[in-house]
Amino acid sequence: MDGIEALGEAVTGGLLARAVEPQAGEAGDKGHTHEKNCLNCATELAGPYCSACGQKSHVHRSVRAFFQDFIAGMVNFEGKIWRTLPMLAWRPGEMTRRYIAGERARFVSPVALYLFTVFAMFAVLNFTGALSPSSTNFREGLKTDIADDQAKLAKLQLQRKEAAAVGKDIAELERKIAKRQEDIADTQKMLGGASFASGRADDETPGWIRPFVKNVQDNPEVVSMKIQDAASKYSWLLIPLSVPFLWLLFPFRRRYNTYDHTVFVTYSLSFMMMLVIAGGLFVAVGLTTLASLLFFVPPFHMYRHLKGAYQLGRFSAVMRTMALVTFAFIAASVFAAATVAIGAM
Repeated sequence: MDGIEALGEAVTGGLLARAVEPQAGEAGDKGHTHEKNCLNCATELAGPYCSACGQKSHVHRSVRAFFQDFIAGMVNFEGKIWRTLPMLAWRPGEMTRRYIAGERARFVSPVALYLFTVFAMFAVLNFTGALSPSSTNFREGLKTDIADDQAKLAKLQLQRKEAAAVGKDIAELERKIAKRQEDIADTQKMLGGASFASGRADDETPGWIRPFVKNVQDNPEVVSMKIQDAASKYSWLLIPLSVPFLWLLFPFRRRYNTYDHTVFVTYSLSFMMMLVIAGGLFVAVGLTTLASLLFFVPPFHMYRHLKGAYQLGRFSAVMRTMALVTFAFIAASVFAAATVAIGAM
């Protein structure tokens, strides 16, 4: 009986093993498959990788193998990104041209890098509090604005006093002073957590947009969160918004197609988001002057990127960079307006 029970257990164990792991190898090779056909597409195997889909011929089904694949993926991405970032920063045109020419294994793909930088940008800005209306940086900015407006108000009041002393018309100065006082009052309300006064918005704002303005006034924190959410969800819109402008820069160069422009735009946007990340970190540690200097980097980077990717001369690259900077502001403004509208709704 003992022998029969042992045989039954062995048969049952073998069936369970095959149900969980088809075509498993010997007991000493646990978790390793020895299939003759690819498990992904059923193509006959003739090497370490499937000739049809590229999957590994033999796979390991174990926790150890899972973490080995995880580490391998991280190392592979890390290795690529440390080759990609230096070239994107200093030789973006050469890297873009090489990627378009077919050197894909060496660099992080434009889409993968774009998604990574979008995630990192929002993570850093949220961590540093740069996107929150109640953050320290935001409140300090409001205090600075109030101080600047008060200094300008004092100057206007002095000009009014001097003009009145010599009998000049002070109507225009009175209008400017009133406007400056209204701006200071509105900023102080924001600093105190109160909403804007809605009467002026109702008088000057078109009727169809008044509900959105009122929503912003009544729920600034909620609207801010919704705008951030919309910006992160629809960040991919920046790519199709920007690509048509590249067509306008090269209307008669047919050797550059939509794919070339899309790769250029995606890498360029990824770099700009890295600048935002760097700026957020600099502001968080108090290096606001250094953060402000990053504003001058985009035109220089666009120039090098255009010159290298499209193999332009200096004059041609400069002229197209000037146009591209203008186009970038237009695309960014359209995207910002769309995300603000979605958030305000």
